[in-house]
Amino acid sequence: MDILIWVCVVVLFIASFIGLVVPIIPGVVVLWGGFLLYHFALNPEGLSNLFWIAMVFFTIILFVADFITNHYFVQRLGGTKASQWGAIVGLIIGVFVYPPVGVIIVPFLFVFVIEMMQHKTAKDASLAAIGALAGFLSGAIAKGFIQVVMIIWFMIDILL
Repeated sequence: MDILIWVCVVVLFIASFIGLVVPIIPGVVVLWGGFLLYHFALNPEGLSNLFWIAMVFFTIILFVADFITNHYFVQRLGGTKASQWGAIVGLIIGVFVYPPVGVIIVPFLFVFVIEMMQHKTAKDASLAAIGALAGFLSGAIAKGFIQVVMIIWFMIDILL
């Protein structure tokens, strides 16, 4: 039975990384699912209080990093608030349109169209759309790095 639970923990950890490019999968929530499954099904005393505090801290960083990177890049490259929301909506729709490529193309197109509707030049609209793309990619990289740190900390905590 322990092996089956460990397989589930590993599958949850892998699914958390899939959530980096498929926004319909809440990566950090799935990652927590692995932690909690281990805690409640295998070893309730195996993870330290410091571990749990650190994971809450990292989870907050994950949410903040995602918002800040998207906001920063779209705004930095001339995008509007509507473009920021368009990028988020495009990201969600892109999951269903042509995954995984749709996750990149659809938000780009949404932001471009939104900026063109606001009477921006094609160059300015393209820059804002590139900002949405850069925000998504940099956010995914940052979240991936933090998730790796969280999993490594988990492994260290259960082994020591």
